[in-house]
Amino acid sequence: MYPFIRMAYAMAKCRKSPPLPVTGTHVSQHICWPWDLDLWVELNNGRTLTLYDLGRIPLAMRTGLIGPLRANRWGITVAGSSVRYRRRVRMFERFEMRSRCLGWDAKFLYMDQSMWRNGECTSQVLIRSAFTGADGIVAPAAVLAAMGSNEQSPPLPDWVQAWISADAERPWPPQF
Repeated sequence: MYPFIRMAYAMAKCRKSPPLPVTGTHVSQHICWPWDLDLWVELNNGRTLTLYDLGRIPLAMRTGLIGPLRANRWGITVAGSSVRYRRRVRMFERFEMRSRCLGWDAKFLYMDQSMWRNGECTSQVLIRSAFTGADGIVAPAAVLAAMGSNEQSPPLPDWVQAWISADAERPWPPQF
């Protein structure tokens, strides 16, 4: 089940946090609960992706994105991701999540999120998000304009550019 109560708590907690610039980093603290576990009694890989929402939505609130999304009836959706899992997170362990926007292009926003336990990174995800409206994808520049910004994207890191290029080569729909 989706962690609605945890999301409400994360959103309420970040209301008291100072605003962030578009490329600022939101840091949050979490606990791996029994319902987050897989058969090996560690944080489930699919649940990890769900928990990353607990960083992205508060990040959107702190950067001022939520107001323009609501005002324009826009949504934001994950349009692609690449995850690295490196360390186990066990039941009741506390971890820190770091969420930030790396930049954007004509269609997508790219976010970097990671989970940290005792100073060690346990997982990292690169998220490609799309803003959506009644007519399809809304350009990030239009969303930023609705936020009152004409900010240009910082250069995307080489590893993000390489992922974008590699993903463009992947056939869609999949071929069997």
